[in-house]
Amino acid sequence: MKKPIIEPHGGTLVNRVLAGAERAKAFETAKTLPVIELSERNLSDLECIATGVYSPLTGFVTEAEYKSVVDTMHLPSGLAFSIPITLQVSEEVGKTVQTGSEVALASGGQILATMTVTDKYQPDQGAEATKVYRTDDAKHPGVAAMREAGPVYLGGPISVVADLPANAFPDYHFTPEKTRAAFTEKGWSTVVAFQTRNPIHRAHEYITKIALESVDGLFINPLVGATKSDDIPADVRMQCYHALLGNYYAQNRVFLGVYPAAMRYAGPREAILHALSRQNYGCSHFIVGRDHAGVGNYYGTYDAQQIFDDLKPGSLAITPLKFENSFYCNRTKQMATDKTTSSKAEERISLSGTKVREMLGNGQIPPEEFSRPEVAKILIEFYRSKKEGRRLKVEG
Repeated sequence: MKKPIIEPHGGTLVNRVLAGAERAKAFETAKTLPVIELSERNLSDLECIATGVYSPLTGFVTEAEYKSVVDTMHLPSGLAFSIPITLQVSEEVGKTVQTGSEVALASGGQILATMTVTDKYQPDQGAEATKVYRTDDAKHPGVAAMREAGPVYLGGPISVVADLPANAFPDYHFTPEKTRAAFTEKGWSTVVAFQTRNPIHRAHEYITKIALESVDGLFINPLVGATKSDDIPADVRMQCYHALLGNYYAQNRVFLGVYPAAMRYAGPREAILHALSRQNYGCSHFIVGRDHAGVGNYYGTYDAQQIFDDLKPGSLAITPLKFENSFYCNRTKQMATDKTTSSKAEERISLSGTKVREMLGNGQIPPEEFSRPEVAKILIEFYRSKKEGRRLKVEG
């Protein structure tokens, strides 16, 4: 008899989406409340809280939760949680909001949710940056976004009272409740998740397939929330995933679904957030590769793997699978890592991101040992259309 699917982080899958008469009544009430306009990142966080991706959170973090997460990487309950999910506003807006009051949360003027403001606080953002992002450098995209969002933090539970804006990938947009149901229907009790904000190249393909050998299924879960302007757009990446999965993976062992969160580029801390989110989706294992969720030179190559050892025992149930940098080895004629080959650097095919972008921009297909040709062709067309100032027509 198969083991049951892993429990959500904290034991209960949060659902803050109202329905029926309760929703209709709450929406009418929301029309009478002061309105706070959400940023793109706020909107992603609202969805992740409401649908249980960020269980056990039921709202934007309170001051006590904020301090505990920033200082200890755990909630006051002792559960692992590494990044404070905050709702920040300007000082002007903050002056209009009273603790104990209720506000409406909106996007583009459309009311989406209500929030009971249990806490209003103004923390030391320099300390937050240093602890969460390991830098206070304004050039770090996560630090910049945090500082631009405003100095006043509002905390408290939320309730979604209207349909959230349509996701760009409706056929691949699943709540944790739906992924858990799908995995159960497939008979999967052990599932490994792969987080990505890039096209999947041969190195990624290699580690996902190694991981798949020891579990029932693989959950390819690309992040489609806000990313840096120079990252490859989500719709282009989705086309790449379709091309790869359709040709090189066992169809009955892979599940593709999007992750609506925004990138924070918090490296090690974000790796933990990504892991607990995938536990809520129903995954028992999580792949942590080289420089997970990193940017620039702010983090060490394997810091995102080592940070899991800093968590309190039992505070996170999902199992991290830690992989070394992989490459194609010309000596063994297969993908490898330092653990599996003694080949020298000149016997390895491992291209930098800059070199790959240069090749693609010039219409050159990288070596097949680095990228599948179907994926390379999509990316070549993307860079060509970008150079010509036109929008790539996305298929699939």
